[in-house]
Amino acid sequence: MSNLSIEFKGLEERAWEGGPMTVRIAPTHELGAARLRSVRELLDTAFEGDFSDDDWDHTLGGVHAWTEDERGVVAHGAVVLRRLLHRGRSHRVGYVEGVAVRGDLRRRGLGGAVMAELERVIDGAYAFGALSASADGAALYRGRGWTLWEGRLEALGPGGIVRLAEDEGSVHLWPAAGRALPDPADPLVLDWRDGDLT
Repeated sequence: MSNLSIEFKGLEERAWEGGPMTVRIAPTHELGAARLRSVRELLDTAFEGDFSDDDWDHTLGGVHAWTEDERGVVAHGAVVLRRLLHRGRSHRVGYVEGVAVRGDLRRRGLGGAVMAELERVIDGAYAFGALSASADGAALYRGRGWTLWEGRLEALGPGGIVRLAEDEGSVHLWPAAGRALPDPADPLVLDWRDGDLT
C-alpha cells in the first residue's frame, strides 16, 4: 500500500477487524458531493445540532477516514493541517476534526478503527497530532495513547496572542511516530480560524 502521507492513488481501503465494514481513507476532494453530504448528516446528528458551518469548514481540506453501510456514512474522522507555535517554532500539526459514530453502531470499535487510520496519517506527515475532546470523547483518545495537554493554551489572533483558558484541559496530543511532544512548561499557540479555535 502506498504511503498515504506522500501520495494518494485513489480511494484507499483497510479491512476493519471488528466485522464486515471497511475503513476507507481519502482526501476531501475524492469523497464526492454525495458522500460529503452523508458525512455532514452524520455529524449534525451525532452532535445534536451543535455542529456549525465553521465546524464543517474545519473538517474539510485534509484526509478523511470513514466506514459506511447502505444508509450512508456510519463513522468518520478527518485530519487537517494546522500550524501550532511552541517555544518560537511553528509546527506542522495533524489536527483531528469531525469524529463521530452513528448512534446505533457506537461501542463496537468503529471510532477506534477510524482513529487508527488518522493516527497513521499523522505519523507519516506531521510533527505531532492534536485534537479537542469533549468529556465524553476523551476516554477514547486517552485509551489510544493521546496525552492531555496540561499547559497553557493560546491563539495567535488578528490583534495578537490571546489566552484560551476556557479550552485548557480539553486538548490532547499524539506523539507522531513516537516523537517527543511539546513541553507543557511553555504555552501551545494555535493558529487563528473562524469559529472554535480548538
